[in-house]
Amino acid sequence: MADELTAWPVELRAGLIGAAVGMLAWFAPEWVGDGNAITQRTLAGGETPALLPAIFVLRLGLGAVSYAAGTPGGLFAPMLVLGAQLGLFFGLLSRLAIPDLTIQPEALAVVGMAAFFTGVVRAPLTGIVLVTEMTASVTMLLPMLAACFVAMLVPTLLRDPPIYDSLRELTLAAAGKQSRGASVS
Repeated sequence: MADELTAWPVELRAGLIGAAVGMLAWFAPEWVGDGNAITQRTLAGGETPALLPAIFVLRLGLGAVSYAAGTPGGLFAPMLVLGAQLGLFFGLLSRLAIPDLTIQPEALAVVGMAAFFTGVVRAPLTGIVLVTEMTASVTMLLPMLAACFVAMLVPTLLRDPPIYDSLRELTLAAAGKQSRGASVS
């Protein structure tokens, strides 16, 4: 998909993606933006449980399309939003499966942020420090450490590269393609 999008001029790609996000913002403004409001709602448990998977898939898809299209945008905030949503969803499902569970699902949103960040970037210490600083809470350090260990172990065993390594390879491949195309002309 990324190759198909890069065949279009960057202005057209940015315009189409901007129009799609603009339409979404018109109808559901709480689902778009930098993600801070979504993360704060998730950490407060203010997200509707039935909508969590839909918002997660939507935000994941928009992030992937935006990045594949070469439009500017960050990775940190979207990763934290996705991690918080996954953590809260896991916490809610855990509470349904184990009604006597005493942990708050919102606390697992904090753990999810650190674990998702670690799984994608492979920087567990950075993820833990970032989330601890954002939430001003140290009560979830041990669960974050355990979740980050698993989030680091699984992709490593699967030989899945960290996102920045993948992006570097894509950038180098695109630069090589451009230089070959320029030398042929």
